[in-house]
Amino acid sequence: MNPAQYRLGLLLVTGSAIAWSMAGFFTRLIPLDTWTLLAWRGIFGGIGIGAVIVGLEGRKAWRGFASMGWPAWIFALVSALGMVLFITSLRHTTVAHVAVIYATIPIVAAAVAWFTLRERPTGSAILASLAALAGVCVMVGLSREGGLFGDLLAFAMTSTMAVMMVIARKYQGIPVTQAACLSALLSALVCWPLGNPLAVSAHELWLLALFGLVNSALGLTLFTLGARYLPPIETALIGSLDAPLAPLWVWLMFGETPGAGTLIGGLIVFVAVAAHILLSATRRSVPGTAGP
Repeated sequence: MNPAQYRLGLLLVTGSAIAWSMAGFFTRLIPLDTWTLLAWRGIFGGIGIGAVIVGLEGRKAWRGFASMGWPAWIFALVSALGMVLFITSLRHTTVAHVAVIYATIPIVAAAVAWFTLRERPTGSAILASLAALAGVCVMVGLSREGGLFGDLLAFAMTSTMAVMMVIARKYQGIPVTQAACLSALLSALVCWPLGNPLAVSAHELWLLALFGLVNSALGLTLFTLGARYLPPIETALIGSLDAPLAPLWVWLMFGETPGAGTLIGGLIVFVAVAAHILLSATRRSVPGTAGP
């Protein structure tokens, strides 16, 4: 793999993790039902991603929609499902639980990539993934904050993200930004009749626009672009930085203090990911040591 592309992938996926970590903050900030929240998030997210596509591709932007094959459509459908599961899980368990459960994604992504791509992860990626999984076990074992239904939704969301990573990696020629735009609009289409989106105030609409543009548009765009340059397990590892970041925003703004188990688990995840990134960067900076 080209070292420059690898570094670009690291930067893009890290940015997506930061953007996605704001989801808990926005769901606590906007006092609306889940379906209304999802509907407007999808609309503004789709508009934001569409603007990015036009900015990057100009008049050729719409050709990507016309050329979407079945891998792109599956990516869009899985992504839309993941959006619904993600926001719904935040309403049924704590932000900290959703974030740290998402830290299991390296294991899930590695398994999916192994069966579908025969792509073997590096030793440091495996160790970091096991450490992230240990962090989740600590969280579940020591914390009584969350709800089982919300935790199950969070794990289902994690599985959809792993599938997206593998699709983006295997089919690098698909128009991923167009697929991401379509997925945001699909989630809005599904959720619109289930909520009451026309009853929102002007202030709530402004907050919803920020939510859609920052969390959905920016997060999805950076993720779909960056996932093409990294193995799925590494994409998943960096994405799990959401675990220590998401509870931080909610704690700073709303005083939702995570318990000791969540704090310890989140710290383990953060250290595991940071160590892997440093090891990978060091290995790839030495000629002849870059992995596949």
